[in-house]
Amino acid sequence: MKIKTSELIHVCGPTSRFPEIEETEIAFAGRSNVGKSSLINSLLNRKNLARTSSSPGKTVTINFYLINNEFYLVDLPGYGYAKASETERAKWGKMIEKYLKTRENLKLIVLLIDIRHAPTKDDIMMYDFIVSSGFQPVIVATKLDKIKRSQRDKQLKLIRETLKAPKDTVIIPHSALDKSGRDEILDHLERYL
Repeated sequence: MKIKTSELIHVCGPTSRFPEIEETEIAFAGRSNVGKSSLINSLLNRKNLARTSSSPGKTVTINFYLINNEFYLVDLPGYGYAKASETERAKWGKMIEKYLKTRENLKLIVLLIDIRHAPTKDDIMMYDFIVSSGFQPVIVATKLDKIKRSQRDKQLKLIRETLKAPKDTVIIPHSALDKSGRDEILDHLERYL
């Protein structure tokens, strides 16, 4: 898939109504600071369309990016941010849950997991919620450039086993730094359009 145009169209907070749109939506979910915004920028070949930060919790809204005037990439707020208040985390959780349960045009959820670590309890809960909602997520193992090449297969196996993901679950390692895995991710996204 070739990305020709990309633009942030809608931003929704906890009290916002979600936009009524007809195009297909593909959502990106993951822990705070797992690299959702970096992945989106990498996929779209844009440096700062999705705001990134070295400190977690930068994305606190649901951001809808219109791609090629054909479909939306949807950047969900990160979950598991320890410094956010319990009330704030609950608001984000409800907003994410409402989004995932009510969007008729949502065709795919991409779950991001940091390849350096085993999936956390929050990652497992999100994976289980996605599957129980009727989706088979594509898993992107982010921050590939932060581990040695010799550790890659071991870490991918750890992610699959910890999530109890079936063998046919797609897991793609990705580095926002050198964009490895980018084309494979785009190929998978295209299948849902």
